[in-house]
Amino acid sequence: MTASYPHLRLRRARATGWSRALHRETVLTPANLIWPLFVAEGRGVEEPIGSLPGVSRWSVELIVERAREAVALGIPCLALFPNTPAEKRSDNGEEALNPDNLMCRAIRAIRDACGSDIGVLTDVALDPYTAHGQDGLVDGAGYVLNDVTVSVLVAQSLNQAAAGADIIAPSDMMDGRVGVIRAALEREGHENVQIMSYAAKYASAFYGPFRDAVSTRGLLKGDKKTYQMDPANSEEALREVALDLAEGADSVMVKPGLPYLDIVRRVKERFAVPVFAYQVSGEYAMIEAAVAAGVGERDALVLETLLAFRRAGCSGVLTYHAPLAARLLGA
Repeated sequence: MTASYPHLRLRRARATGWSRALHRETVLTPANLIWPLFVAEGRGVEEPIGSLPGVSRWSVELIVERAREAVALGIPCLALFPNTPAEKRSDNGEEALNPDNLMCRAIRAIRDACGSDIGVLTDVALDPYTAHGQDGLVDGAGYVLNDVTVSVLVAQSLNQAAAGADIIAPSDMMDGRVGVIRAALEREGHENVQIMSYAAKYASAFYGPFRDAVSTRGLLKGDKKTYQMDPANSEEALREVALDLAEGADSVMVKPGLPYLDIVRRVKERFAVPVFAYQVSGEYAMIEAAVAAGVGERDALVLETLLAFRRAGCSGVLTYHAPLAARLLGA
């Protein structure tokens, strides 16, 4: 108790459920969730991902079922990631430009089934399409080349926009790509397609299960530290965000999530723009491992971690727990 407020007892407002609800500063709803989904070739395919218990790869027609489920749950947006067959991967990743690739077929199928009832966010990077697992084109020494990669990312973005993507999300971390993609979208009549930039994407140890999901873990040659951010840096994240906003990003993303809430907060306070975070595969797997070990209760862990993102300043969160969270929040 302070001298300024001698009669103040903060516990009065916590004494009952209705009062706690009345005084709650942060609200989490299904509208704050984006559901990442992995698309597989074939028909009637559901492939459980061992390192992501409860998460599967789905063939296109089953992805449509997930889209309808999301609409019913009040989840406003899906994030799609393709598991490109090995025979369609190459050093140059040209399958990314195929208008009938796995990603584009899934976009069109969702759009045909759900119309404008749900948003479709698409990943722009070459790692699901390259034989070497890097996000861009490489030279003879394995170094990822910036400008030639950007030119391919522009074509990839236009390919996805033509298929019906609502949000283009460049996750590659090449310098200058947002401005060139924005200009290309405007030029080709896609002025209403948003860009959510992976502005502060760190070279993290939390991505392992995702690489299993898109089958790049065994392909990756080297690491991604020459283009993804050093986990030690936060001032650099603000420079990255500033550049992407200046180039035309509509919103920005911080990735991973919980270990980087300080970055979320700094970005929100500095720029006052929509900030999203990706609760990545390793974070999801840790929650599931805690539940399996009997040291935590899934529902409570999921809602508390998602609330932490909102409290830090996130407009929304990409999370594999989206359908569970939406059901809990709608109960």
